This record gives sequence, C-alpha cells and structure tokens, in this order.
Amino acid sequence: MEKKVILVWFRNDLRLHDNEILQEAIDKGSFIIPVYCFDPRYFTKNKFNNQNTGQKRAQFILDSVQNLKDNLQKIGGDLLLCTGLPEEILPTIAAKYDVDEVYHHREVASRETQISEQVEAALWERKINLKHFIGHTLYHKEDLPFPIRDIPTSFNAFKKKIERESAVRKPLTAPEQITVPPHLEKSSVPTLVELGFIDNEQSANRLHGGEDEGIRQLRIIVDPKYSGLYDYTLLSPYIANGCLSPILVYHTIHTSALSQNKMRFTKISNRLLWRDYFRFMLKKYPNVFFKINAASKTAKYTDAELNDSISWTEATTGIEIIDQSILKLKRTGNLPYHLREILATYLLKELRINWLVGASFFEEHLIDFNPSTEYGYWAHVAGVGTSEKDNTTLGWQDLISKYYPKGIALDISEAEPTN
Repeated sequence: MEKKVILVWFRNDLRLHDNEILQEAIDKGSFIIPVYCFDPRYFTKNKFNNQNTGQKRAQFILDSVQNLKDNLQKIGGDLLLCTGLPEEILPTIAAKYDVDEVYHHREVASRETQISEQVEAALWERKINLKHFIGHTLYHKEDLPFPIRDIPTSFNAFKKKIERESAVRKPLTAPEQITVPPHLEKSSVPTLVELGFIDNEQSANRLHGGEDEGIRQLRIIVDPKYSGLYDYTLLSPYIANGCLSPILVYHTIHTSALSQNKMRFTKISNRLLWRDYFRFMLKKYPNVFFKINAASKTAKYTDAELNDSISWTEATTGIEIIDQSILKLKRTGNLPYHLREILATYLLKELRINWLVGASFFEEHLIDFNPSTEYGYWAHVAGVGTSEKDNTTLGWQDLISKYYPKGIALDISEAEPTN
C-alpha cells in the first residue's frame, strides 16, 4: 500500500480534541507532519501604530503552541515549529518530506484568507493540494438552515432559526496515537525576544495558554458557584486560539450543573452564538467589519475622524472606571464584556475616536482577539454593525447604571484568580 504523507498546518486550532483536520489526516495518512508557523506579519505594527499582536497575547500563543507540542509528543508525534512566511516555509517542508497534501482550517478575515491564498498558490506550483476544512464555529456551515447568502442579518432572527432548525455536532475525541516521519527535524518554541519583543518578562498571575489549561478553566466556569466578573472571557482566549473547541464548550455547559443558573448559562450560550454570527457575516459580506462605515447605508464616519488630543491609551481621561478599564486591559490582556462595552462607548461617544482605532487598540491588547468577533463587536458599538437592532444606543453612563447599579470594584493589578 502506497504511503501518504499529510502536512497539517495549525493556525487557530491549537488542540487535539475536536480537531477535524488532525483526525482526518490520521485516518487517511501514513505519516503526519504537524506544523505551526510564527508569521512575522502578526508581530509588526499596523497603520494605526498598534501592534498586531501585543506581548500578553504573544505569550498566550507561545504557551498554547508549547502545550500542543507536548500533547502531540505524548501520543507519539511532534509539532514542527518555524518562524517565517507560511507561503515560503510550507512548500519547502512539503518538498523535503514528500508531502502529498496539506490540510488547514479555512479562515474568514481578509488577512488570513490572503495568506491562505498565497500558501495555496505556492503549493500548487509544486503540484501539492491545500485542502480547506470548515471549522472554528459552533454550528457547522453544512448544518445551517440557510445558505450563506441568505443568513439573516438580524442576530435575533439568526439565533431563533439556527437554534430551532439546526443542531450542534458532537465533539470529536482526541486522537490516541499519531505517526510522524522518522527523523522529523527538532524544533522549539521561540522566546518573546525572538519574536521581536523587548523582553521575556511575564506577570506572575496571568492566564496561561494551552488546551490543558483551557479545559481546566472550563471546569471552573461551569461550576454554578463561580461568582467572578469574567464568565465567558475566561474561556474566550482559549476559544479564540483554538485551545478549546466551541462545540466542546457548548456540550459541557449543557450537560453540567451550570444549566441550573439560567442567567450565566444563557450569557455564555449567547456569546458562542454571537461569535458564529460575526464569522458568518464575514462570509456573507467579505471584509464588512474592517470598513469605516461597515454595514451602514450612509457615510456615518470618515477615515479622517480621529480625536488624538487626549492620550486616552495611557489612561489619562480622568474618569475612574474608564482609566481602570484601560489599565486592566493593558496589564492583563482581559476585560469583562460589560466593561469592554462601557469603554468602547465612552471612547466613541465622548472622545469621538475613529472606531477602527479603538478596535485596533483592543486587537493589540486582548488575548482573546479574533478578527471577526472583535471588529464585528466594535462595528455594532459604533452603530454600523450588520444587525441593526443591536447597534449600541445607550451612553456609557447609562451602561454603567444598567450593568453595575451597585458599583464595581476593579483590581487593575492582577488577572482574575482561577483556582
């Protein structure tokens, strides 16, 4: 029987459980080459002078990649780590190991899809196929009750129809064994300095990345006794980087005691659905959330609109809850969703900043950043989102009264305790 070599290109799917491309590669390949590329494009600054990946998220990614490598080694495999452009690296690896096919999960945001296209073109020059898989979402695209072009733009309509007429698939179990080519080259996770950061300093109390840690956090969150501020935002960093499958999260919360706490249960379920909605909207309307007027039919904003007279990024607005939220975000890489909304609303309605600048600031600092969710969220706060009724109308002070009528004590020095 002819041996088939399959290269699995990991991106935002850093886990063994519920990983369709890994499972299919094991089923169909004689040898598997798992690869992760540290793409330098993600460690540069964008047009707003914000980093595409801040140090907190970079460290979380390093944790997650190391944990994936460790877990692959436990089942007889390994993870080949490279730094450079995937469209240059992957064809070279494919040629070296006589790869027959490359598997990867399809992305929806413009930068990620462009990189995929470049990889596909480079591989095809060597007559190697890049096979695309549809993943990352709670509801599989093939199980939707409507084609992408007919997805309701109203989130409420989307939610009702999808919950009524679709079902969430069962999560795939993690593989127990994997076979890599003999003499697969050795590699190690780079340091923060090697990725271009000034130092390797890490805060003592932070969220650690990785599949193992994500599963541990999930156990904490489904405990009905958990009473912290974060809820979904203790899970979202792991979901964003693919350490946790949204499908596993869904089935875990539905079969756990958390279902006894209707408010928390509904809040987490809705966040998973919003995440799906934003991704599917980027499929229906390519690039919509990266345009200044997004889904608005009128020119509500101009690219030139930017109030830079106040150095709000240094938390010098003089508004305690706003400054504390900015500091919390910068020091920990995380922020409860209600505080995100209050902060974004203040920046847009009081300081009248360009909302793309605010989204870019969050992109740098949030460890749970993913393009469709973050820019889709900001578009709705800015009033130009695809779901018209969900565009923000309340002011930041009204949101404080709504979410924190008794006030809030925010410790800006530490991440949320997780044990």
